[in-house]
Amino acid sequence: MKKKRNIKTLFKLIKFAKKYKKYYYSAIFIAILLSIVGTIRPVLIKISVDNYIVPKQFEGFVFFICIILFVLLIEVIFQFCFVYLAGWLANTIVKDLRDMVFKHILYMRVVYFNKTKIGTLITRVVSDINTIANIFEQGLLLIFGDVFKLSVITIIMLYVNYKLALLVFMVFPIMLWATKIFQSSIKTAFNDVRDELTKLNIFIQERIVGMKIVQLFNRENYEYEKFKEINNNYKQANIRTILYFSIFFPVVEILSSLALLLVVWYGGYQIVFYEDMTLGDIFAFIVLINMLFRPLRQMADKFNTLQMGIIAAERVFVLLNNDDREITDKDSISLKRIDGNIIFDDVHFSYSDNNPVLKGISFGVKAGQTVAIVGTTGAGKSTIINLVNRFYDISRGSITIDGISIKKIRNLRNHIGLVSQDVFLFSESILYNVTLNQKSISRECVIEGAKEIGIHDFIMTLPGNYDYNIKERGGVLSVGQRQLISFLRVYVTNPSILILDEATSSVDSYSEMLIQKAINKIIEGRTSIVIAHRLATIQKADKILVVEKGKLVEQGDHSQLLKIENGYYKRLYQTQFKDREREKTKS
Repeated sequence: MKKKRNIKTLFKLIKFAKKYKKYYYSAIFIAILLSIVGTIRPVLIKISVDNYIVPKQFEGFVFFICIILFVLLIEVIFQFCFVYLAGWLANTIVKDLRDMVFKHILYMRVVYFNKTKIGTLITRVVSDINTIANIFEQGLLLIFGDVFKLSVITIIMLYVNYKLALLVFMVFPIMLWATKIFQSSIKTAFNDVRDELTKLNIFIQERIVGMKIVQLFNRENYEYEKFKEINNNYKQANIRTILYFSIFFPVVEILSSLALLLVVWYGGYQIVFYEDMTLGDIFAFIVLINMLFRPLRQMADKFNTLQMGIIAAERVFVLLNNDDREITDKDSISLKRIDGNIIFDDVHFSYSDNNPVLKGISFGVKAGQTVAIVGTTGAGKSTIINLVNRFYDISRGSITIDGISIKKIRNLRNHIGLVSQDVFLFSESILYNVTLNQKSISRECVIEGAKEIGIHDFIMTLPGNYDYNIKERGGVLSVGQRQLISFLRVYVTNPSILILDEATSSVDSYSEMLIQKAINKIIEGRTSIVIAHRLATIQKADKILVVEKGKLVEQGDHSQLLKIENGYYKRLYQTQFKDREREKTKS
């Protein structure tokens, strides 16, 4: 069953080579020529020993040596062509495969990334695909070349002297038995190496991203000890593979030496007592035995390279076969513009089957309205905006924009701008992070937008201004500065629907003032959904939705909600108002 699966995986990989089949066939043809040319040398050596050296006939000997050197030169040229072509083919095929894998990842649903560790994906895209490259560069083509070479060597051995050939073949059963045991052991070891490497990648990636938490709680020593443990496991897995190679290679050398001893003993005996053989036969066989056992030893290694590549390919194909991708209805449409009328009708949703997050949410947002959503942590506020963006599909009910189901809007996110609390910025310039390299957004447009929302002066204080590289995740900027760049990114795309997810919850007073100014500018003339912790920032909203435990418990504007006796919003507002009054009194 496992063999069938391996063969199936291998054929899947070979399909990637179809695009370059003329290069692949060229490499195979060169491998055949290389095998033939390489095995001519022992025959030429036999002739030179028997016809020139033993009878001491030096007339024409130099010319014959030149022929051997010429054959050697041809072999070197073929070797260069084969190595270069195999390497080019491997890297080209793998480049195509990596492109395909990354494109596949880009279109996976958000839920997939919630349950898949980043380190695992990095291992698939980088390490596993690099291992697959070895199948084409060091595996298939070289194995084919070696098999053909072994066939030619076997024929030449039988042609030169069948008795000596049979002596050499006597060690083959032992060789095959040793190879089978080696392959079985090394496959398990290579599997362990891949698993431990994945664990190491995951650990390093998570700790680097979460370094602030590690240092904040003084866990450096603990994390270092844990890293040493994982790193040691990776080392031990590699050492196991080295151990198996350390056993196998000497076994091959012993068998090679045994075959050589048999040839020298029997051949010498025949020459001395029966003159049934020539010295050239023995010289030829010494070279042929070396040529025979070298590919046998290397083939075991190449089969393991092939096995490692197949293991890596299986993991990559599991990723490619994962269809957890966003599915748009067949009759979907692309909209040039939308007004922004949003309707939630009896929407139910859960991240897992046994844990409903939204329970029959229904509300409407008219085009151009600003709607705020409030509630305690875990009430379902962020889930609502995730559903508007269609990062997740609802369990029941419907969500429409301008009367069209969001499942039918192919370019839905082109019309939605999101500014979240956790801003992500790339290790690029401010200009790149604002435009994301969209050619339709010019530098002048970005500068004009920055002036309109009041952050141009801040950007001009940075070295390089709009070309300032903000490093990974915007690490050299404050939280407020990152938030301002995020606002500008949304503003220049001019979305019909704006979503603000607690955009001012973690910033200082000055940044909040700038952000509030930016918000007032951005929400003009567009449908806006605002999630806010501080109720003072949403009092002017056209409608406020109060969510509690996945249900919509109250809705209305600020003044209407304050009139509800013992209402949830009223209690929350009074609590925050008292806290603010208390802070003012203290100051």
